[in-house]
Amino acid sequence: MEQRDEIVVLEQYDKLRLEDFLLGQFQTLSKMYLRERVKIGACEVNGRHENIGYRLRSNDFVEIVVDHARGTAMRPEDIALDIVHEDADIIVVNKPAEMLMHPSHCENSGTLLNGLVFYLNKDNPGTVLRPGLPHRLDKQTSGLVVIAKNAMAHRKLSAAFLKKRIEKKYLALVDGCVEQQEQTIIAPIGRFADEKIWGVKDDGKHSETRLVVRERFEDKTLVELEPITGRTNQLRIHCALIGHPIVGDDIRGASPYFRLCLHAWQLGFPHPRTQELVRFQTDVDYFAPASSIGKSSSTN
Repeated sequence: MEQRDEIVVLEQYDKLRLEDFLLGQFQTLSKMYLRERVKIGACEVNGRHENIGYRLRSNDFVEIVVDHARGTAMRPEDIALDIVHEDADIIVVNKPAEMLMHPSHCENSGTLLNGLVFYLNKDNPGTVLRPGLPHRLDKQTSGLVVIAKNAMAHRKLSAAFLKKRIEKKYLALVDGCVEQQEQTIIAPIGRFADEKIWGVKDDGKHSETRLVVRERFEDKTLVELEPITGRTNQLRIHCALIGHPIVGDDIRGASPYFRLCLHAWQLGFPHPRTQELVRFQTDVDYFAPASSIGKSSSTN
């Protein structure tokens, strides 16, 4: 049941963005839900509808109508996490394949976010630390993701992703023998509404992927992929376009497998507190036909 909450902004929240303020006040509600409440006009500041980036002032009067029963998105669950790095501001996790990043309308448990909420708050009874997700990996894709542990880190990481100050590289096992050692794949990507699928589309957005062969096998090739742009399903679409779909991508005619053979093995970004470039790496050996891959490591 929805109810109206009225909050007077304390001095300590002066100049804080409305979105960050609401996340702190309603710690069991999802960011997506709170953003939607602001968007539809269910939140007012001093009697006016403001956007999520509005900078609050001390003594501002915030009114918002929310359904507190919608708090399942932040439900803690004791899920094993492969943590590659952690400090006061960020966590870098090696996400397994077939795990959602956050709850959806269809699945609201067993996600990375559920596990992170448990992990971050297990030793802090009475408080709720909210993990921030500045980027995503598809459910089928495994590999490195960085999670923000506070609002400052979330803002700065999100800005770094928006400004393309991020280094991302993937490993993929593809069908066939890729003859060219290195190549750049350029093809526009868009969504076909009727089929509800993304693919190469004449009026789509510019999309670019760099491909380097890592190892060739009898009928498969291990390649490294670097997405210069970040379109939906870009790596899967571009690999299929050159006739070498990623193994397990049955939608695009690839060889069947128990998982999609796509793994985010390297991630680099400016640390939100120091702005120093940090890089993290983790390879996998469970989809490569040769065991030439090592354990997790990190370098600064």
